[in-house]
Amino acid sequence: MAKREWRLTGDFDRVLEALSDGVLNGSLSASFEDGSDYSSGEVRCAVRVFERYSVFGGNRVSMNLTLVGRGEELFLSAITAGGSQAAFFKMNTVGEESFLDTLVQVIRELGLDTGEW
Repeated sequence: MAKREWRLTGDFDRVLEALSDGVLNGSLSASFEDGSDYSSGEVRCAVRVFERYSVFGGNRVSMNLTLVGRGEELFLSAITAGGSQAAFFKMNTVGEESFLDTLVQVIRELGLDTGEW
C-alpha cells in the first residue's frame, strides 16, 4: 500500500475531472472501476476507484482517490493497493508506487500542489 495526501486549491468539478482524466490517460491499462459522490451543504466528497495492470508485478493494482471540498479549499487522499507478490506479507510495492506517481505528475502539471499534508 502507498498513500499520499494533499491540500489543493481549485474548482471541485474541474479538479476531479482533471485528476480522473490524468489517471486514465497515464496508462494504457488504466480503467475506472466505480465512484461515489456525496454533498452536504457546502461540503462535497467524491470517491473514485481505478485499476491498472502492473507489468513489473504481473498483476492489477488499484488506486482510490477521495476528494473533499468546501468552496475552492480541497483535500485529496490517494491510496493504492495490490501488486504484492507474496502470500502473507508485502514483497513488492513498485506497481503501487508507480500508479501513485501517475497522480503526483498530474497534480504537478496542473499546478495544483499546495503541499502534501
